[in-house]
Amino acid sequence: MKLSLYISVILSIILSANIVLYYYTSRDTLKRDLEGQVRMVAQEIAVVVEQSDQASAYLQEQLGGKLRLAAISAQGELDPDIRQVTDEELVKLSAKLEVSHISLLQRVNDDIVVVKSSDPKAVNKGVKELGYWYTALDQLLASHTVTVPQGQKLVNFWSGPLEISTTDPVHINKWGYYNDGSRDYIVSPFLKGNFLEEFIRVTGPDTLVNKLLKENPMFFEMTGFNPVYFGRDSTYPLSDGTKLTPEARKPIRFGTYQLPDARDEAEIRRVHEDGRSLMTEGNLSDGRRVIKSFIPIPGSKPYVIGIVTDAAAVYGVLKEQLVKHIFISLLLLAIIVATSYLFADYFIRPLDRILEKVNRIAAGDFGPPVTIRGTDEFSLLADRVNVMSDNLEASTARLKETVEELNSTKQYLESFITNTSDSIQVVDLEGRTILTNQAFETMYGWDANEAWGERLPLIPEDRLAETGRIYNLVKEGGQVTDVETVHRRKNGSCFDVSTTVSPIRGSRGEVVAVASISRDITGRKQTEEMLRRSEKLSVVGQLAAGVAHEIRNPLTTLRGFVQLQKEGGVRKPAHLDLMLSELDRINFIVSEFMVLSKPHVQSFSRKDLGQIIRDIVALLEPQAIMANVVLVTEFESGIPEVECVENQLKQVFVNLVKNGLEAMDEGGELKISLKKIDANRVMVRIVDEGCGIPADQLHRLGEPFFTNKESGNGLGLMVSQQIISNHKGHMLIRSEIGKGTCIDVTLPVSQP
Repeated sequence: MKLSLYISVILSIILSANIVLYYYTSRDTLKRDLEGQVRMVAQEIAVVVEQSDQASAYLQEQLGGKLRLAAISAQGELDPDIRQVTDEELVKLSAKLEVSHISLLQRVNDDIVVVKSSDPKAVNKGVKELGYWYTALDQLLASHTVTVPQGQKLVNFWSGPLEISTTDPVHINKWGYYNDGSRDYIVSPFLKGNFLEEFIRVTGPDTLVNKLLKENPMFFEMTGFNPVYFGRDSTYPLSDGTKLTPEARKPIRFGTYQLPDARDEAEIRRVHEDGRSLMTEGNLSDGRRVIKSFIPIPGSKPYVIGIVTDAAAVYGVLKEQLVKHIFISLLLLAIIVATSYLFADYFIRPLDRILEKVNRIAAGDFGPPVTIRGTDEFSLLADRVNVMSDNLEASTARLKETVEELNSTKQYLESFITNTSDSIQVVDLEGRTILTNQAFETMYGWDANEAWGERLPLIPEDRLAETGRIYNLVKEGGQVTDVETVHRRKNGSCFDVSTTVSPIRGSRGEVVAVASISRDITGRKQTEEMLRRSEKLSVVGQLAAGVAHEIRNPLTTLRGFVQLQKEGGVRKPAHLDLMLSELDRINFIVSEFMVLSKPHVQSFSRKDLGQIIRDIVALLEPQAIMANVVLVTEFESGIPEVECVENQLKQVFVNLVKNGLEAMDEGGELKISLKKIDANRVMVRIVDEGCGIPADQLHRLGEPFFTNKESGNGLGLMVSQQIISNHKGHMLIRSEIGKGTCIDVTLPVSQP
């Protein structure tokens, strides 16, 4: 049943689409046919208009010649002095020459005026307001030659086109104007247009238009539009307040305009300007649907032909064809629906059995296979469904095992995270907390609900830069382990932690979060501090023993000389010099140990480390030359300044460079380099080519009174290490027997 319904719906959609396509295709075809028919009618009208214009032009030429002869004859019979001519004389002369009237025009001030006329209504009428008519008559009086493009031009003569007059604005007339210079006035005979109007009516396009409208009821109206003046004011305002509409300015050349539309003016102007036909649809005031066509006709006097057609000529035929098409489609649909219903049961029965099997599979019942006899597509589909059922059953079993393993792993991980004593915090890439464990809540004081989605202030302000660098490294895929730092609890107290920061990656390998595992090492730090204090006490004891040993030797010497002088009473200068030397030695030892005492207030200032090293090199250059050693410096550009006590740093570098020089018995190259490690640290590296230091003695470097020099006391390197430590730096010594020693001194840069 469903298959039959589906087939019916699909077929209905196809037939509906076919009907719609047929409707629009047929409509466009009928419109194109109508457009072609309208164009042919317009061309037929245009031919008639052209022939009518040619006949009218020929007639006007003949009338112009007649008017010229009449004007010449009239001039011969009239007195040269216009004052001697009477209107009655002009009436008789008009009848004699077979013209309607004769007028005499003369220049009066800045106008040309009818002074005498056989038509009393024409007397005192001027032509200044008539545009090119005034220009033509002005030229005729001035030079007897007319150059305006309008009208008929002969020797000493000009005749305007057929036109209405100011005294008779209903009928058209034909005027002629003659002046050969022998008179100071223009002789103007004219003919009334009764027979002219009849000629234009017979030969003009109106006769054809009326015939076409009568023979073709589908055409409601045909109109010849003057596109220049249609919809505009085409009148000449006269001085007496009246308005005159010349023939050339009439908005309608032929036909009638009784079915107007507000869009006509704009569409006629567009057709005239573009030179392309236009067809539009609309409704008349009485509700009739019409099709308006506008066809441009080019030429010396371009115009637009408008034809109003009954839309029923198109849509009536279209409706009739559409009804037939719909009837055939419905009949075809009924036949196909009945046929599909009969065959649907035969084709659907195997599908129902297969669907039943699929529904059992969807419910988790992989039961007995479905069996369909035959070799057609349904039997093949049944076999594939059976194979799918077997595969799904096996996959479901494996999936259950996997789910059980995942649940076990999940429980193990949750137990590990919950019960571990280390704090675990996971944050997203924006720093918001998304996971914590119980140890985190205990260690920091925030419970899980408070921490979730928040940026917790775990890092003290002085550790933010360091922590930021670590997190940026981890976000790029790196890992930081066992970093000792300081964190802050919810109550604001700080404590020492050892932190491992690792990235958490998504399914595509991208970093999606950052995990931080922290361990409270406050107890360990306290234990280490106790050990350091014990070591300091031990060192103090060693120092005391060393000081006692070193000072006792010169004191013994001094005591012996004092006793000798007491017993002998003789003061030898050599003995005094030796005693002073021993006292200086005692003073030097005490001064060196003062550096190791509690630091005094020092005057730290920003200094150029490169300049300090240059001063040291200049100071020790003579000693290096004597030792056959070349001092080589290598400084990076842009090294920032350091906060230091300049004399103490000079003491350190003098001691280190002198040690290097003294270790190079056979000369060589001693290299001093200065470079920037990162934004916060710079490093001075001193590399000599001396004999080197045995590996078993490296750990003893810096012990008081440990030295390999015959005249040394081991205090110089110890003092140097203490100075570098007071400057918050550190010193690293590496050496290899036979190759030399490398000393790296790292110092913090001055903060802005």
